[in-house]
Amino acid sequence: MDFLEAALTVLSEEGTALHWTVIQDLALKRGYLDPFTQRDIRKNLLAALARAAKQGRVAKLETGVYALPPDTE
Repeated sequence: MDFLEAALTVLSEEGTALHWTVIQDLALKRGYLDPFTQRDIRKNLLAALARAAKQGRVAKLETGVYALPPDTE
């Protein structure tokens, strides 16, 4: 699973806005991201969330806090 897919899955499952650290923690705990096969988890997750926010795939509510846009929740 790629970084954006993992983040979107966590946000969808939780159904609420989350700080990126919580998204990362849950994605790691649930096995969506693997620190042994995927390098620089933090950097790549933040980059994926930033790109997704620019594309409108996630909403950045405040510093570090992301949610799915209202029409995709």
